[in-house]
Parts: sequence; structure tokens; C-alpha cells
Amino acid sequence: MENKFRPAAVIFDMDGLMLDTERPMIPLWAKAGKLYGYVITPEMVIRTLGINLEGTRALMISEFGPEFPYDRIRQELSRLYEEETKTSIPHRPGLLPLLDHLSSLQIPLAVATSTRRESASNKLVKAGILDRFSFLVCGDEVTRGKPAPDIFLLAAEKLGQPPSECLGFEDSPPGLMALHAAGIRSVFVKDLVEPPNDVLSTVWRRCADLAGAIELFA
Repeated sequence: MENKFRPAAVIFDMDGLMLDTERPMIPLWAKAGKLYGYVITPEMVIRTLGINLEGTRALMISEFGPEFPYDRIRQELSRLYEEETKTSIPHRPGLLPLLDHLSSLQIPLAVATSTRRESASNKLVKAGILDRFSFLVCGDEVTRGKPAPDIFLLAAEKLGQPPSECLGFEDSPPGLMALHAAGIRSVFVKDLVEPPNDVLSTVWRRCADLAGAIELFA
């Protein structure tokens, strides 16, 4: 396996990878669920990481039953989150140094996130990094969400590069599986979840933080 790689383009996941948005959601899910008489545990929230809105809906209904008021709880969750992030959203460690380095190499960038476009754009604006990316591909723009490869294949297509010439950054098992299925080299940066060994075996490189990935680029 080569030690370094000069990709034609780089694709980033968003939540938990670039933005510190997943950890704060755990207590907010619990608070929103409590309003409707449901106990939504941290373990349950962690199972939703990396999957899209419909996948989360299916998982929650499978856990709590068909009467689970997903849409109402999700609406309350969104309200609580907006209250907490009125002005800014924090970055994950090392994000800006990595983006600056890729910019210096003139490597085009895209975001491929399971989040819907309106919410994703809003988060990236609050984080001050929307203009860093040539393209934004969102969960409501593909039929199949992660771990299917669709969102990464669409991002590579928009960037005008074959998947084999791209590099993808992810923090979640579904995202890493999607990159592998798309034929894109993956870099894993852990946030909340340690992937199982069969998923880790597909990873090209693992970094402690985003800045640690700077040395990967030939």
C-alpha cells in the first residue's frame, strides 16, 4: 500500500468529521424524546450516525414501534439544536489546517453529507467554511443513503474525477462502507464510533485528527 497519494479531488463528510455536531445531539435527542414519553439513549443515537433522515426514521420506528412520533420529535430536536447554534458551529480539531493545505495544493473539494441540503448549507455557513468547497451533495439528493455509494459517486461525478482518483474523509462506519463501495480511498478520523474490524479493513489510512492527514498528500 502506498504511503502517500496525490488525489485529483477530496470529498468530506460533514457531521462529526468536519463539524462537532454529533456529540451535542445526544442530550438533545434525549430531551426531545422525553417530551413525548420516550427514552432515547446515547446508544440509540449513536446507531443513527452517518445515515440519512429516512434511515434514522426507520431505525427509530423499528426500535420504538409504529406509533413513535418521529416527525414531531425530529422537529423538536431541530428547534433545540437551532437554539444551541444560533451564531456558530465548532470545527473538529485540525480542520482549517487541512483545508488550507489542500487549497495550497489546488485540489478541489466537495462535501458529501447525509444531512439535507437546507440544513447542511446552514451548518457550513455558521461554521464559516461553505466557500471552501466546489460542490455540496446532500442526503435528499440521492435515492440510497450511506452505506450505499451513491452520494460519493455523485460527488466524484460533480468534481469531474473517477472515484479511483479521489480521496474521502469519514468518521462513521456507514460512511466508510460507502466510500469502499464507491471505490474511493478512505481516511478515517474517529469521533464517537469505533468501526468494526471488517469496516476498518477497508480503510486506506487512519488519523488521530484532520491535521494529521496533511502528511498523506504526495
